[in-house]
Amino acid sequence: MKEYKVESLIYYTKLTLDSEHIVKKSKEEIQEKLDEYSKNGYKLTSTTSTNFGFAVYIYLFFEKDA
Repeated sequence: MKEYKVESLIYYTKLTLDSEHIVKKSKEEIQEKLDEYSKNGYKLTSTTSTNFGFAVYIYLFFEKDA
């Protein structure tokens, strides 16, 4: 039997000359989440993202054997 977890992260666009600001910020936080879940025995199985207005939503799907 498997145990599943979903982690959602939200990033907002801001006025800046750095067009990569969301990529830079999200990369750090996503790596932290990957490290956190892997320490607890979870594996990343899927990801998806969407945007709405000024926000980018990133979903990380994890699973482990229960």
